[in-house]
Amino acid sequence: MIRTDDVGGLLKTLCPMFVLVDDCGRVVQVGPTLQKLRPDYPMAGQSFLDIFELVRPRSICTVTEMLAEPGLKLHLRFQDQPQTAFKGLIAPLPCGGGAVVNLSFGISILDAVRDYALTSADFSGTDLAIELLYLVEANSAAMEASRSLNLRLQAAMLAAEKQAYTDTLTGLKNRRAMDHILAHLISTKSVFSLMHLDLDFFKSVNDRLGHAAGDYVLQQAAKIMLEETRSDDTVARIGGDEFVLIFKGMSDRKKLGGIAKRLISRLCQPMRFDGSACSVSASVGTALSTQFEVPKAMDILHAADLALYAAKRNGRSCHRFYCELSDARQSG
Repeated sequence: MIRTDDVGGLLKTLCPMFVLVDDCGRVVQVGPTLQKLRPDYPMAGQSFLDIFELVRPRSICTVTEMLAEPGLKLHLRFQDQPQTAFKGLIAPLPCGGGAVVNLSFGISILDAVRDYALTSADFSGTDLAIELLYLVEANSAAMEASRSLNLRLQAAMLAAEKQAYTDTLTGLKNRRAMDHILAHLISTKSVFSLMHLDLDFFKSVNDRLGHAAGDYVLQQAAKIMLEETRSDDTVARIGGDEFVLIFKGMSDRKKLGGIAKRLISRLCQPMRFDGSACSVSASVGTALSTQFEVPKAMDILHAADLALYAAKRNGRSCHRFYCELSDARQSG
């Protein structure tokens, strides 16, 4: 008869993943860490091979054969899910009548620690697994710190990149962003239209009511332009009161004319600032990428600029398309 009081207490301290079996292969006692892996399934009293599947050596099929080979190294796994893998070593009891099977996780220790929320308290004080757990914990802390730092760096880089392409007053794209977008559209041979919009009488607002009023007008104008364009269109402030609107995939003059008409109509409405009316209007010139055999950003911008100044010469608060005649470029 196995004296569990003599053996079990000692094994709990030295080998918290032991299995004490009798000579019939029935589990008499298990270590606290091993039982923790199956908290709702008492192992004592069960057949060893009902709990564990013997993977290697393949020549061993029964507990009797297993107990007949002291020092035998085993590869085991749980019969049920999750099928955690173990390494084992058999040591016969000095008094006979059974054996101790000492188990360890081997290379699957990290998975076991994660799956069962094990801590250093679940291992023997001299087990090298504790050292590994400390290393894993330190590595995890270092990896988390590195990940956090990388996230902060990425956020800072994104913020810096966004700032580099954003007009700080209006939140619109700036000239640098416009140049980048135009270069991309041209390199991909995309069809697009470019609208050059200038606020008329803006200088008089600044002179009469001050720069704060002028800033307010620019911000309200930016809001109107965003509301009248699509999410994949580009609205950029490229100068004091100058804006460029880029419409990707759009070359329909009727649609473009409708957008320009709505912009002019809304921008002509007085804007109230500190009780005073800020009155401006808008002149707009538009050029199409399809008007150029070999589109170049400089040429399209120049064409839209010509159309804009044709609108200004026509009395302002109106829209003109750029067109090419046989002998010279004109706007009309």
